[in-house]
Amino acid sequence: MAVREFAVIGLGRFGRSVCRTLYEMGFSVLGVDVNEELVQATVPHATHVVTADATEEEVLRSLGLRNFDVVIVAIGDLEASVLVTLMLKEMGVRRVVAKAVSEQHGRVLERIGADQVVFPERDSGRRLAQSLVSGNFLDYIEVSPDVSVVELHAAGGMVGKSLEQLRLRNRYRVTVLAIRRGEEVVVSPGAGEVIQKDDIMVVIGNNADLRRMQDELGL
Repeated sequence: MAVREFAVIGLGRFGRSVCRTLYEMGFSVLGVDVNEELVQATVPHATHVVTADATEEEVLRSLGLRNFDVVIVAIGDLEASVLVTLMLKEMGVRRVVAKAVSEQHGRVLERIGADQVVFPERDSGRRLAQSLVSGNFLDYIEVSPDVSVVELHAAGGMVGKSLEQLRLRNRYRVTVLAIRRGEEVVVSPGAGEVIQKDDIMVVIGNNADLRRMQDELGL
């Protein structure tokens, strides 16, 4: 997996959870908050941490966030989160993910250009972090801290091959639970099932094995 850089602005419970998960997965993570206590609490869970007021444009620009792949705005204050999101987009940040505290807040964030809006009551910080690095994975459901169910688009190299030929269980120790094919769902597909273009595969496995499959198959 190519090295990716993330920045998390706002280090409350949600922001720290995102930082910790990304950092534990081996990614470079910058944590930013105006509260020194929260910054210190994040030190073990991020590559770098900075105490800074991200609502100040000069401060925000000084962090070099245009060079990051994804910036997550996890600020709880509505006005501050909107301001920071707007400035990030104006600065040319490639992808801005913003936390919303209400549906109205979410609509405002979408209007000003947030690439993705998340709601903490629906999306845990851990799940958001996993989804940000999931590539071709469409959805991610954590069964336990080590095991997950993912939905993924069948990659080009899979199309036209049977599950027996792909040997996913032998190679990666993951199990294909189902295949969604348009309106049809093939449950517990047999070894002879041939993967077709636009198939969506539902797979369960250990997180480390899922990431290895993702890397080796270019998902």
